[in-house]
Amino acid sequence: MKKQWIMYAVCLCAIAPLHAQSWIENMGNRVKDKAVEKVEERIENKAGEAVDKGLDEIENTVTGKSKSTDEEASDEETTTPAQTKKTTPPAQANAPVLMSNTKYDFVPGDKILYFEDFAQDAVGDFPALWTTNGGGEVKTVNLASGNWFHMNKEDAVYCYTKSIAFPQNFIMEFDVIPDGNFSNGYTITFYEDPDNVELTDDLYPGTKGLHISFDEGTWYTKGYHNEMDAGGWIEGSSTTKPVVYGQVNHVIIWVQNRRLRMYHQGAKVLDMPTNIHAGTKFNRFRFSGWSTYSTPYVSNLKITTATPDMRSKLLTEGKLVTYGIYFDVNKDVVKAESFGTISEIAQTLKENPTVRIKIIGHTDSDGDDAKNLDLSKRRALSVKNTLVNQFGIDASRIQTDGKGETEPLAPNTTSESKAKNRRVEFIKL
Repeated sequence: MKKQWIMYAVCLCAIAPLHAQSWIENMGNRVKDKAVEKVEERIENKAGEAVDKGLDEIENTVTGKSKSTDEEASDEETTTPAQTKKTTPPAQANAPVLMSNTKYDFVPGDKILYFEDFAQDAVGDFPALWTTNGGGEVKTVNLASGNWFHMNKEDAVYCYTKSIAFPQNFIMEFDVIPDGNFSNGYTITFYEDPDNVELTDDLYPGTKGLHISFDEGTWYTKGYHNEMDAGGWIEGSSTTKPVVYGQVNHVIIWVQNRRLRMYHQGAKVLDMPTNIHAGTKFNRFRFSGWSTYSTPYVSNLKITTATPDMRSKLLTEGKLVTYGIYFDVNKDVVKAESFGTISEIAQTLKENPTVRIKIIGHTDSDGDDAKNLDLSKRRALSVKNTLVNQFGIDASRIQTDGKGETEPLAPNTTSESKAKNRRVEFIKL
């Protein structure tokens, strides 16, 4: 028995190195395979990271995003209405950047032809001077003061019921807050209608006209003549500074005979030299939405004559009344839309260095008398400061005053007459 155990032990000793060697070889192969697998995995991960990084850089270049965090990029992309964000490809970081700014150059006339802020209409009612084949009501909003006409029925037209004798040169301004799905836009149409029809849902109303459409991406215009085929359409479009969804947008339309210019967010967005058919005499206008869920809020519609001879009125007549200097409600800060008017005044003063003027502010009768008087004085002073600081006019040549509501041009009984009383006057001394 002892011999058998001895022989068994000898056999184990003999075969143990063989098993150990085999085990070591197997373990080595497994470690080797695992190492290779790990290396391959790391290579794959690194390659994936490189691809992701490359795709990120391509996406950033296309979208104009910076390499900062999302929060930092969001802060960088926040701009004022008069600013435009610039992006420069990395390879051209030191190259000169082209920058331009087309400022407001329009000057409203000294006569108001139409004004509507829906102040005479009760909230919840349909406006008394309008008609529609859809629905709508006057509302208040949290974004701005006053009453707003909510054109809240898609695929509808909204017509002003009275005719207006539009001159060859006129300016229309209005505030609009886009609501609903505004990707397909909204349209304002000026048209010539000899029959003076109160309500029409024709796609091209009247005999001649001009469509102006706006949405969240594009301005689009089409001059039309119903006695001509499609070749008679005169079209134009622009993607510059489109309307901003959910905000108050101040839109300005300037018609000079056949020429159309439009302004928005501190710049000219469209300039079409022959956008209107020759001989067109507009007498009506309307709003319309032909797409689903385009339901804007509209207010502060104003139509004035265009481009008075400021130099003649100030130097020859000695007095200039203007509605082209803009302020927010109860504020005295001159808005960007005032550039054209103030620039004309500054140019007149530079060409006539001996002329001295007095700037006088006026308000309507809404609100407290004393506060209106103070506001009119502050606004006149703000206009002076703009002439001095931005246009280099000698401050000693300018006096200022304010009359508040004490010298109205019309009774403060309607929205239109109140608009005539809110003005700035320049008096030659």
